Amino acid sequence: MGGIEMGKQSMFDISGKTAVITGGGGILCSEMARALAREGVRVAILDLNEAAARKVADGIRQEGGQAEAVPVNVLERRSVEAAREAVMGMFGRVDILINGAGGNKKEATAEKDFLFFDIPPEALKFVFDLNLLGTILPSQVFGEVQAKQGTGNIINISSMAAMRPLTKTVAYSAAKAAISNFTQWLAVYLGQNYSPNIRVNAIAPGFFITEQNRFLLTEQETGNLTPRGVSVIEHTPMRRFGVPQDLIGTIIWLISDAAAFVNGIVVPVDGGFSAFWGV
Repeated sequence: MGGIEMGKQSMFDISGKTAVITGGGGILCSEMARALAREGVRVAILDLNEAAARKVADGIRQEGGQAEAVPVNVLERRSVEAAREAVMGMFGRVDILINGAGGNKKEATAEKDFLFFDIPPEALKFVFDLNLLGTILPSQVFGEVQAKQGTGNIINISSMAAMRPLTKTVAYSAAKAAISNFTQWLAVYLGQNYSPNIRVNAIAPGFFITEQNRFLLTEQETGNLTPRGVSVIEHTPMRRFGVPQDLIGTIIWLISDAAAFVNGIVVPVDGGFSAFWGV
């Protein structure tokens, strides 16, 4: 292998690092966990659903990787602190934090038969808290570890809904926009006050079918696309929904030395959705 190729290989080498992934039992984040483990990263899989986290961790270990499941409620600081103690006891450090916990709620979504004016504040608060507070609290608790280390990497999960507010998803769009803003804020705060070697970035996935948005994009009875799902495909130049593997290259790039001067940005991974205005 030539010198240039070796150089490229080392730039993207993330082996030996320790990653904490909240929402690690979910569709997208479980794929991130498996992919990072294959690259030699030790992975702590945090999830409210301990059984789901354990299933992912068991699968990684069966493939020869290093992974541990840790139960957590990202909306309770004491729970996140307990998870931190568990992770530090297992691995001794936190190089990477991926704030993957989040999602939408049907009751916080405006529909023709459920108007915006009737959305209850409890549903709005649930979505705001799950996405924004569920990102801030782990960033406080695990970010403190990175501040003491003087090095680290935080990846938040924003959304295309943050950049171009989508119809219906009022709470989700607002919460993800707040995450994009928080990403920039935290990058500056940690860099100015602790270490320029702590970077904070976010990815903004386009349309990936998950348990939270399946009811908007596909018909429950038939599995066929809803009119909204059809519209999404028509406005995505690559003419498909994303699959979890589509996020992996961007994640590895952001946490590797290849992105050593990349800080405070939100990277779209959307198949061209943000580039197309429908005309």
